[in-house]
Amino acid sequence: RQTMALRALIFDVDGTLADTERDGHRVAFNAAFAAAGLDWHWDVATYGRLLAVTGGKERLRHYVATERPREAARPGLDDRIVALHAEKTRRYGDLVATGALPMRPGVARLLAEARAAGLRLAIATTTTAANVTALLRHGLSEDAPGWFEVIAAGDVVPCKKPAPDVYLHALERLGLAAAECLAFEDSENGIRASRGAGIATVVTLNDYTRGQDFAGAVSVLDSLGEPGMPARVVAGAAPRLGYVTVDDLRQWSR
Repeated sequence: RQTMALRALIFDVDGTLADTERDGHRVAFNAAFAAAGLDWHWDVATYGRLLAVTGGKERLRHYVATERPREAARPGLDDRIVALHAEKTRRYGDLVATGALPMRPGVARLLAEARAAGLRLAIATTTTAANVTALLRHGLSEDAPGWFEVIAAGDVVPCKKPAPDVYLHALERLGLAAAECLAFEDSENGIRASRGAGIATVVTLNDYTRGQDFAGAVSVLDSLGEPGMPARVVAGAAPRLGYVTVDDLRQWSR
């Protein structure tokens, strides 16, 4: 990997910026199912298994194909999935607006430090742009979506993670080489995507992704940490002060 100065940080969203999966997306899916008169319910363990499939519509299609074969055989499945997903997205936005999904430890601090240091910011995610915007506005600041020069989200590329396409798209939009960027992920599918694009990656794992394979990560932590609340290092590089700073990131990206 060519050594170049760090110029941009690229963030995944769900599970990385905030713990949105279990108490956000899962809850919204279940609410959408109920509103549609379906007797489907994704408990915590079921949703954990379904997270192996990236993308909400893709996750729905996989669930129907594997666990609701009669529904899969009915005509018009694609339209029903689109409608269900749209309802789920609306309900997720309502949930986010309540402030129920705060940023993970260290996220707001590191973003502020990165902006002050002149680093460019981008997002590379499989979730929809509407979900991203809602989370940033309610979890950080009303103007937070504008902090990110590129928001590569949803169906902006045909192949979702673990394919590297969304990261390659972000790099192209930024006009930067992979060696000038650092990615932040929380899952094996995520790091396969970022590393597939050649980007050095910091992993902050969570309850759903603990135990996954993070081979190739610069550092694997339980969070970015805060002063007085140090991050626990699972593998790789350790932050110098116990919490991740821009100085650490510059060092790790070399």
